[in-house]
Amino acid sequence: MTLNIARELANQPAQRLPIYDANSLTDGGSLANIQLGEQVYTLRITRAGKLILTK
Repeated sequence: MTLNIARELANQPAQRLPIYDANSLTDGGSLANIQLGEQVYTLRITRAGKLILTK
């Protein structure tokens, strides 16, 4: 990222991003499939409470 782009982004008002609960996405389990276009990804919640997204 160039310095000019970074400055432009810093001067823009903060955008509200959607928040999704990972436990809801996995229906209380530890795995969920997420589709983006034709690709399907697997979201996994580890025992340590971290998220892993794999293709």
